[in-house]
Amino acid sequence: MKTVVLDVGETITRDDRYWASWADWLGIPRHTLSALVGAVVAQGRDNADALRLARPGIDITAEYHAREAAGRGEHLDESDLYDDVRPALSTLRRLGARVIIAGNQTARAGELLRALDLPADLVVTSGEWGVAKPQPEFFQRVAEVAQATPEETVYIGDHPANDIFPAAAAGLRTAHLRRGPWGHLWADSPDVVEAADWRIDSLTELAALLAE
Repeated sequence: MKTVVLDVGETITRDDRYWASWADWLGIPRHTLSALVGAVVAQGRDNADALRLARPGIDITAEYHAREAAGRGEHLDESDLYDDVRPALSTLRRLGARVIIAGNQTARAGELLRALDLPADLVVTSGEWGVAKPQPEFFQRVAEVAQATPEETVYIGDHPANDIFPAAAAGLRTAHLRRGPWGHLWADSPDVVEAADWRIDSLTELAALLAE
């Protein structure tokens, strides 16, 4: 593998702060929104549907901008990263791999991620590209920035429908990360087992596999 591309949410960052901040903004208990997220995930729905269940008729985009204006917008710091992120990415770079972070996030999240100065060659989000997973165009963009053939590029993510299946359809190699609700819910799904080239429990595990 010449290029390693990583998803963001529940791959390199925990989603805890994201959902907690939405619960606080909407004035509902954090565990209530967490339960709603789990419910929509189990049904294979968009996780944003949890917000729509909590507040029927909500305009998520308008609320997002209202939060930003109120100084309660997106935030990311070192505590949001999983512990294996920096060691694994550093190992991949030492092995000579091009490391890219590309996920379904806002343009603001892209700025926050780059401010963390991660050991990556490129950090980009769907908000900056104007196209989101699982659309094929997103993975076409991945292939364009990979600077390697699809067979030499691996996409790592936790969500089969957003990450593994469309990446495989684009001809990329794939690694399913058993992390977070999506990663664990479908960990042993026959479709995932068939589509993923690797099934891993940590990013350091992938780095070790590629080193071999």
